[in-house]
Amino acid sequence: MIPATFDYEVAESADHAISLLGSREDAKLLAGGHSLIPLLRLRFSRPSLLVDIGRIGELSYVRDAGEQLAIGALTRHRALREDPLLQEHCPIVSHTAGLIGDPQVRHRGTIGGSLAHGDPASDLPAVMLALGAELVVSGPGGERTVAAGEFFRGVFETAVRPEELLTEIRVPKLGSWTGWSYLKYTRRAQDWATVGVAAIVRRQNGSVDEARIALTNMAPTPVRASATEQALVAGEDDPAVHIADESDPPADTAASAEFRSHLARVLGRRALEEALNR
Repeated sequence: MIPATFDYEVAESADHAISLLGSREDAKLLAGGHSLIPLLRLRFSRPSLLVDIGRIGELSYVRDAGEQLAIGALTRHRALREDPLLQEHCPIVSHTAGLIGDPQVRHRGTIGGSLAHGDPASDLPAVMLALGAELVVSGPGGERTVAAGEFFRGVFETAVRPEELLTEIRVPKLGSWTGWSYLKYTRRAQDWATVGVAAIVRRQNGSVDEARIALTNMAPTPVRASATEQALVAGEDDPAVHIADESDPPADTAASAEFRSHLARVLGRRALEEALNR
């Protein structure tokens, strides 16, 4: 189909983009376009104004910010995959970015677009939840910081308001976290994840003293598997058996809810094994 008619403006800066968003009630942001353009073509989204932020160079970076790494929202997946700071201090982000879609998607898609779209089948939201990342949102009233656990509100729904722009993502340096993994199952390489598991563990003296596990496409938002986290710390033989206990997996053409729960347990066991052996 052909998109409905819309006006088009190129934002020259983050402030300019916020100003343009405030000029229309139904304005939409365009970055890499891999999430929005299909919605426009199907006319599921009919904005009167499209604000192109893809050329705002000030929002593309990875910087050392002390105990955290700061990532500009327009940093593309390919840049995340190849960034030396991420590879050294938070490799789960670099690794996961390299799994997204196909080369075309990774060359054009951005971390901010992936997170702000709020798709529960997207890979990076679960990783951000497992990391306890912070997301910086800018609007007419200035900046505010939202924890990853509060950022994702529902299917395609986040804490970003219509007049706001996600500008930065802050992830911790893993440091004493000794192991990590992100595994997913897809029917085809470029498909959205049917199920994904992000796991980060910290071990001292041969035992796990803390774990953070988050699931992709097992609920309307990425969700923590706290029962499995507790079981792993307690030393249970098969902590992944609990991994779907707090989830609400959807049923669709890709998989039934029951099959997703089964996949989560299989991938959970593999992800925990990989994290513990790093």
